[in-house]
Amino acid sequence: MPITLLTGRGVVEVAGPDRVGFLQGLVSNDVTAAGPGQAVWAALLTPQGKWLADFFILAEDERLLLDAEAAQVPMLVQRLSRFKLRAKVTLRDACSDLSVLAGWGGAIPPAGTLAARDPRLPEAGWRALVATHLVGGSVLTDATEADYDLHRLRLGLPDGSRDLLPEKSVLLEGPFDELGGVSWTKGCYMGQELTARTKYRGLLKRRIIPVTVEGGLPPAGTPVLRDGVEVGEMRSARDGHGLALLRLDILAAGGTLSAGGAVLTPRVPGWMNLPSAA
Repeated sequence: MPITLLTGRGVVEVAGPDRVGFLQGLVSNDVTAAGPGQAVWAALLTPQGKWLADFFILAEDERLLLDAEAAQVPMLVQRLSRFKLRAKVTLRDACSDLSVLAGWGGAIPPAGTLAARDPRLPEAGWRALVATHLVGGSVLTDATEADYDLHRLRLGLPDGSRDLLPEKSVLLEGPFDELGGVSWTKGCYMGQELTARTKYRGLLKRRIIPVTVEGGLPPAGTPVLRDGVEVGEMRSARDGHGLALLRLDILAAGGTLSAGGAVLTPRVPGWMNLPSAA
């Protein structure tokens, strides 16, 4: 039953009596839903509605813990701190204290961890935070990060800045809507206007789509071509599976896609709602 340590992940601690209301006005999802065994997947956007970061929010006692990309933790602490004003909250980098685990395929979270199911898909498994000094001692892992990477690629799950471009990507390209990363009922948050307009006016023209790859894996950023015309861009990939940002109109049109000499075949999962791909 695979469990792995995600060394590329870190933790932001948000504490204080105003912690929930503080985050609620800033991120894309409903922070009040975080509770025992229940994580919330949310994104922080620019005021213009472009993606900056995404993270899992877990609740523990008098604090919220954000499972985020480790490289983005300093940025998140800095940006969120700008909005504190008079809110009774404290923010800090908790990467040295806590480590992030992921488990799937029927694995059970180890004792002594703060665990919650991955809210994106039932098949995704669970996330857990554990005191760093326990990893390798009372908390053991039996899978690699490469194993987890292949697992999430097979499911079509994006992995932060490997698949989204900071200050450029639109949230619904993510695809955050179908994966439960956006609340359409909770009220205002930073970047909400563009996100809502994109959805309700049908403005989305491109989506991150799972693809199978035959041939050498093309690096992220490699143009995707159909009949010599650029129709998208490669994002993350491993062992014949990848994600690519593709124009929606080409999914229905069919034809062979290529990227850097490799042949790509779009693989639209059942959870993804793409009317134009029907």
